[in-house]
Amino acid sequence: MAYSDRELLARLIQCEAGGEGDIGMKAVAGVVMNRVHAKGGEYARVGQGSIRNIIFQPYQFVCASETENGVYNPQNIYNMRPEQIHYDIADWAIAGNRVPEVAESLWFYNPFGPPCRSRFPSEVGYWQTRIGDHCFYNPTNAYYNT
Repeated sequence: MAYSDRELLARLIQCEAGGEGDIGMKAVAGVVMNRVHAKGGEYARVGQGSIRNIIFQPYQFVCASETENGVYNPQNIYNMRPEQIHYDIADWAIAGNRVPEVAESLWFYNPFGPPCRSRFPSEVGYWQTRIGDHCFYNPTNAYYNT
Protein backbone atom coordinates (compact mmCIF):
# COMPACT_ATOMS: atom_id res chain seq x y z
CA MET A 1 0.00 0.00 0.00
CA ALA A 2 1.32 3.44 -0.91
CA TYR A 3 0.80 5.85 1.97
CA SER A 4 0.65 9.62 1.52
CA ASP A 5 3.39 11.76 3.07
CA ARG A 6 0.89 12.87 5.73
CA GLU A 7 0.05 9.26 6.59
CA LEU A 8 3.73 8.28 6.76
CA LEU A 9 4.57 11.20 9.02
CA ALA A 10 1.58 10.51 11.32
CA ARG A 11 2.63 6.86 11.62
CA LEU A 12 6.26 7.81 12.31
CA ILE A 13 5.18 10.33 14.95
CA GLN A 14 3.08 7.69 16.70
CA CYS A 15 5.80 5.06 16.49
CA GLU A 16 8.81 7.19 17.46
CA ALA A 17 7.17 9.51 20.02
CA GLY A 18 3.64 8.31 20.80
CA GLY A 19 4.37 8.21 24.53
CA GLU A 20 6.08 11.62 24.65
CA GLY A 21 3.00 13.87 24.80
CA ASP A 22 2.09 16.62 22.34
CA ILE A 23 5.39 18.55 22.67
CA GLY A 24 7.49 15.41 22.30
CA MET A 25 5.57 14.32 19.21
CA LYS A 26 5.80 17.82 17.72
CA ALA A 27 9.55 17.86 18.39
CA VAL A 28 10.08 14.57 16.54
CA ALA A 29 7.88 15.76 13.64
CA GLY A 30 9.98 18.94 13.53
CA VAL A 31 13.18 16.95 13.13
CA VAL A 32 11.71 15.09 10.16
CA MET A 33 10.62 18.34 8.54
CA ASN A 34 13.97 20.01 9.33
CA ARG A 35 15.59 17.18 7.38
CA VAL A 36 13.13 17.63 4.52
CA HIS A 37 14.08 21.31 4.32
CA ALA A 38 17.82 20.92 5.03
CA LYS A 39 19.82 23.41 2.97
CA GLY A 40 22.85 21.18 2.63
CA GLY A 41 24.58 18.00 3.67
CA GLU A 42 23.32 14.44 3.56
CA TYR A 43 19.62 15.18 4.12
CA ALA A 44 19.44 17.74 1.32
CA ARG A 45 21.13 15.28 -1.04
CA VAL A 46 19.19 12.18 -0.05
CA GLY A 47 15.88 13.76 0.91
CA GLN A 48 15.56 16.15 -2.02
CA GLY A 49 12.68 17.84 -0.18
CA SER A 50 10.70 14.61 0.15
CA ILE A 51 9.12 13.42 3.41
CA ARG A 52 9.06 9.87 2.01
CA ASN A 53 12.78 9.94 1.13
CA ILE A 54 13.67 11.23 4.60
CA ILE A 55 11.54 8.66 6.44
CA PHE A 56 12.81 5.74 4.38
CA GLN A 57 16.49 6.74 4.29
CA PRO A 58 18.22 3.58 5.55
CA TYR A 59 19.28 3.41 9.20
CA GLN A 60 17.61 6.65 10.26
CA PHE A 61 14.37 5.66 12.00
CA VAL A 62 13.94 2.24 13.60
CA CYS A 63 10.19 2.59 13.08
CA ALA A 64 10.64 2.81 9.30
CA SER A 65 12.20 -0.65 9.20
CA GLU A 66 10.29 -3.92 9.24
CA THR A 67 13.44 -5.71 10.40
CA GLU A 68 16.25 -4.74 12.74
CA ASN A 69 19.46 -6.78 12.73
CA GLY A 70 17.71 -9.49 10.69
CA VAL A 71 14.81 -9.82 13.15
CA TYR A 72 11.21 -8.73 12.57
CA ASN A 73 10.53 -5.33 14.14
CA PRO A 74 6.90 -5.35 15.35
CA GLN A 75 7.04 -1.65 16.19
CA ASN A 76 7.14 -0.28 12.67
CA ILE A 77 5.07 2.29 10.81
CA TYR A 78 3.10 -0.39 9.00
CA ASN A 79 1.71 -1.67 12.31
CA MET A 80 0.76 1.77 13.62
CA ARG A 81 -2.85 2.96 13.72
CA PRO A 82 -2.55 6.74 14.00
CA GLU A 83 -5.19 8.69 15.87
CA GLN A 84 -6.39 12.20 15.08
CA ILE A 85 -3.68 13.77 17.28
CA HIS A 86 -0.95 12.19 15.12
CA TYR A 87 -2.53 13.55 11.92
CA ASP A 88 -2.99 16.96 13.54
CA ILE A 89 0.69 17.07 14.51
CA ALA A 90 1.75 15.90 11.04
CA ASP A 91 -0.35 18.69 9.49
CA TRP A 92 1.10 21.20 11.98
CA ALA A 93 4.69 20.23 11.08
CA ILE A 94 4.07 20.06 7.33
CA ALA A 95 2.62 23.60 7.56
CA GLY A 96 6.03 24.81 8.78
CA ASN A 97 5.47 24.92 12.53
CA ARG A 98 8.25 23.88 14.95
CA VAL A 99 8.79 23.60 18.68
CA PRO A 100 11.14 26.56 19.38
CA GLU A 101 13.39 24.53 21.69
CA VAL A 102 14.12 22.06 18.89
CA ALA A 103 15.41 24.87 16.64
CA GLU A 104 17.17 23.40 13.59
CA SER A 105 17.66 19.93 15.09
CA LEU A 106 18.29 17.17 12.57
CA TRP A 107 18.66 14.31 15.05
CA PHE A 108 17.02 12.92 18.14
CA TYR A 109 17.58 9.80 20.17
CA ASN A 110 16.55 8.23 23.44
CA PRO A 111 19.63 7.76 25.66
CA PHE A 112 17.68 5.46 28.04
CA GLY A 113 19.09 7.47 30.92
CA PRO A 114 19.32 11.01 32.25
CA PRO A 115 22.31 12.45 30.36
CA CYS A 116 22.33 13.60 26.75
CA ARG A 117 25.67 13.42 24.92
CA SER A 118 27.13 16.80 24.04
CA ARG A 119 27.80 15.70 20.43
CA PHE A 120 25.79 13.43 18.18
CA PRO A 121 26.49 11.74 15.86
CA SER A 122 30.20 12.20 16.29
CA GLU A 123 30.99 15.85 15.55
CA VAL A 124 28.20 16.69 13.10
CA GLY A 125 25.61 17.56 15.75
CA TYR A 126 25.64 19.45 19.05
CA TRP A 127 23.16 19.09 21.88
CA GLN A 128 20.23 21.48 21.69
CA THR A 129 17.64 20.31 24.23
CA ARG A 130 15.93 17.39 25.87
CA ILE A 131 12.19 16.89 25.59
CA GLY A 132 10.80 13.93 27.45
CA ASP A 133 12.95 10.90 26.76
CA HIS A 134 14.57 12.33 23.62
CA CYS A 135 17.74 14.39 23.19
CA PHE A 136 17.78 16.76 20.19
CA TYR A 137 20.83 17.89 18.20
CA ASN A 138 21.46 20.79 15.82
CA PRO A 139 23.95 20.46 12.96
CA THR A 140 27.50 21.76 13.25
CA ASN A 141 29.34 23.14 10.23
CA ALA A 142 30.87 19.67 9.81
CA TYR A 143 27.41 18.26 8.98
CA TYR A 144 27.34 20.24 5.73
CA ASN A 145 30.37 18.24 4.54
CA THR A 146 28.48 14.95 4.87
